[in-house]
Amino acid sequence: MEQSRRIKFREDERSLLLRLLLQVASAREPEIAAVLSGRRSLGSLAPGQRIPALQATGVWFQLLTIADELLAMRARRELEQGAGVDEVPGSFASVIAQMAANGHSAQEAQAALNELYVGPTMTAHPTEAKRVTVLEIHRRIYRKLTELDQPRWAPRERDLLVADLESEIELLWMTGELRLERPTVEREIAWGLHFFREVIFEATPQLYAKLQGAFERHYPGEPIRIPSFMRYASWIGGDRDGNPNVTAAVTAHAMAEYRNTAIGWYLAQMQRLVSVLSASSNVIDLPASFEPVLQTALDRSGQADEIAARNPDEPLRQFASALLARLDATRDGSTAAYPSAEAFRADLNALSSVLEAIGGRAVARRFVQPLLWQVGSFGFRTVSLDVRQNSTVVNRVLAELFALANPADPVAAGTPQWSARIRAALSQGEQLEIDAGRLSPEAGELLSTFSVIARHISGSDGDAVGAFVLSMTRSADDLLAVYLLAQYCGLSTAPSGGGTIRLRIVPLFETIADLQAAPGILDGLLGVSLVRRTVRDFGARQEIMLGYSDSNKDGGFLASNWELAKAQKRLAAVGRKHKVRISFFHGRGGSVSRGGAPTGRAIAAQPQGTVAGTMRVTEQGEVVSSKFANRGTGLNQLEILAAGVLAHSVGSPGDVEKKETPEFDEALEALAGMSQASYAGLMAEPGFLAYFNQASPVAELALLKMGSRPDRRFGASGIADLRAIPWVFAWSQNRHLLTGWYGIGSAMSSFITVRGEAGRDLLARMFEHSRFFRLIVDEAEKTLYQSDMEIARLYAGLVSDSDAAGRIHARIGAEYELTRRLIGDLTGGDLSARFPMFKRRFDNLRRQMDDIHRLQVDLLREVRANTGTAEQKRATDALLVSINCISAGLGWTG
Repeated sequence: MEQSRRIKFREDERSLLLRLLLQVASAREPEIAAVLSGRRSLGSLAPGQRIPALQATGVWFQLLTIADELLAMRARRELEQGAGVDEVPGSFASVIAQMAANGHSAQEAQAALNELYVGPTMTAHPTEAKRVTVLEIHRRIYRKLTELDQPRWAPRERDLLVADLESEIELLWMTGELRLERPTVEREIAWGLHFFREVIFEATPQLYAKLQGAFERHYPGEPIRIPSFMRYASWIGGDRDGNPNVTAAVTAHAMAEYRNTAIGWYLAQMQRLVSVLSASSNVIDLPASFEPVLQTALDRSGQADEIAARNPDEPLRQFASALLARLDATRDGSTAAYPSAEAFRADLNALSSVLEAIGGRAVARRFVQPLLWQVGSFGFRTVSLDVRQNSTVVNRVLAELFALANPADPVAAGTPQWSARIRAALSQGEQLEIDAGRLSPEAGELLSTFSVIARHISGSDGDAVGAFVLSMTRSADDLLAVYLLAQYCGLSTAPSGGGTIRLRIVPLFETIADLQAAPGILDGLLGVSLVRRTVRDFGARQEIMLGYSDSNKDGGFLASNWELAKAQKRLAAVGRKHKVRISFFHGRGGSVSRGGAPTGRAIAAQPQGTVAGTMRVTEQGEVVSSKFANRGTGLNQLEILAAGVLAHSVGSPGDVEKKETPEFDEALEALAGMSQASYAGLMAEPGFLAYFNQASPVAELALLKMGSRPDRRFGASGIADLRAIPWVFAWSQNRHLLTGWYGIGSAMSSFITVRGEAGRDLLARMFEHSRFFRLIVDEAEKTLYQSDMEIARLYAGLVSDSDAAGRIHARIGAEYELTRRLIGDLTGGDLSARFPMFKRRFDNLRRQMDDIHRLQVDLLREVRANTGTAEQKRATDALLVSINCISAGLGWTG
């Protein structure tokens, strides 16, 4: 009965949303209703009706996504109610239950928690096509649907809620998706902070409370301390790789905004605390030890007399008021300011202790503990801001400094003399007198950025600065160049030598060649004394960032993922050699091609010994807005991430899927090589570059003002220099989606041809027992289901060389059919039958998606054939709306 009620409600919900959308559309464009219901195609509309029709379809996709979100939340609740919280996949309850069942003691569980470090990292790559205004409307619609889900409403009240819902859909219609101008970095900073204010600040202590509850159920009576292991980071305002809009001034502004946001949040929480702590000294007996603590807090607040006079006989309210006054001073930078977030946290601990001493344990857990957890996670910073720059820029700036210091003896990057010069300067603690007036703009900007870093590391929250991430790391000397620039800019603890650098420096390995070279680079880096001392100062832990995008663009989906897995195992082994723990920072995106996959399963598929309680992962663009659109979903996503890291780290006895499997590794090596060869063959096909440029809207994507970054590095125009995000975005817009599957079919076919039935049997065993291989197959299968070679053929028709277009499309189509067939043989079912929710969602959208693609092909023809005319402008506007519609349907962009 409950299942029937839920399904019926879902149908009612979708019907309600469609009915309201049709009402809104019919009031403006009556023809739109026929398009939404499938009685008319987009291509049959007059040019002036295309944008409203596309907008209506895009709105419908957005509404269905919101409804799916609500359904998922309801399904999780029903599972918890029916089977119990321990049976909810990806929950802390399930992980702690398994730990207890496997015989882990409470002390072992506490030790695992103490090692836990989870770092979601917000980025502002050009993948986010939704404006903050649209996100806010989505959030209000979700809330209205949640309210309507309650059975308590009278018909009149329900009608009012439905009317409110219609008004929100009306606003969504009228708001539009197109940005009038490319967003500034400052706007991107505000966009990122939106999710903290609306979701993450509150979801984080709720996450810790869920873990605490699970521990207390499975280890009753055992003491437990839940550390603040969620440590958020951001690239928004710090990532200057190829983005000239991110300057030192912008980075300083970003850190100020992040700081003010955290302190502003604490001020609001403390004001609430002041209002509720009404305990009277006439009723309670405070421990004598609290009196000097209270007096010290009052004295340090600078408002002792005013607070005492305002709240007589209310010592706890006085104490909270003193903390509030100090926070106010911290925000304003006046003399009563807290010197650090830890000092504020110490005062909160004192408040929690005195509440427990007087029997107010429930009050402490409800009002103080969440704030303690928040301060532990967010400090006086909200996020730790990473600074990213390209190795080419770093080396160019250092070469300039060397030339200014010794113009008679220039040294070229990459030479033995260059390496010797850097290492000698580091070992001697060399300092340079830098005349800012003689620096190029590029050098002046980078050195100013290091000055901003130095200033904030010495501020009230040294963790406001995260890591310096060096993209396109190609050698140990590339990283040592960053160490030396940091030394020159005041970040050395001992300027005369023998000290450390007060900045975490993280290599980013992106291409397949770089991933293969990474272990040797790390080994060389850790052989440098200054680096060893610095790493030791940071807890003997070296972070390594792995890029999923460029390696995919280099070698295709399977080869990229295998090279990433091998690199992690080899890098971890290098760390063990040097007695350094290696922690990985995964640069994942939204799509499968850029590392996107179900979070829990992606973590479970990581090689054994490469997680060890720590993981950072990028949360990009549309991934942020889908994961953190509302508090329930946000909390669930954070729990899946953190519980997955904990589960991978503790493991379970006899877990065969985590054991070393040389036979599987050898097979994967062969499959990856054959897959990469097939993918490379396609890239080398004559006319392929023209096919990519003409059979996709890649050139037109730049008009969609999605982010502050340019689409290409250093002004280059070839595929090699195109950023991976528009590369994936373009292939998704034309429904080839080949970055998520191409080459896998050829690899499996060759493997079976060479090895016969033994090879086929081995693939079957790998699918059954290798989480890594199964994840590859699963995600490729889902991407194949979203691909459509008939739609792709329409885009191929845009290519001027029809012979080349036919040849290339035929090659892609043959690989598509081969991969479909072999994956079907492996799974034993129809394509995506194993993923009913995914399949049902895409089936619900397929008709509208195909219709939009057909119109987009027509629009691309019009845009390209009418350069400089009013017709081109009209077609371009419609084209950009179609791009947003397709992105909304797929659920990601790049």
